[in-house]
Amino acid sequence: MKVRKPNMVNPSTDALLKKTKSRYTLVVLASKRARQLLAGEPCHVEKKSNKFVTNAMREIVENKITYRIQREHRK
Repeated sequence: MKVRKPNMVNPSTDALLKKTKSRYTLVVLASKRARQLLAGEPCHVEKKSNKFVTNAMREIVENKITYRIQREHRK
């Protein structure tokens, strides 16, 4: 029986969570940025992967992109 090694997320989840306020924020930020990369926006880090989400996460951990949370005003 062959034992599988656990997959390592690169960059690490811990490093990514230090860059955002929550896991939800991280997921939304990475997915929005991945969609921008898919649409043809230039990548701000050296592409070591052809996967858009991986490149988006590398941009986040290397502080190449920022985000701002907009609060809705309710009446």
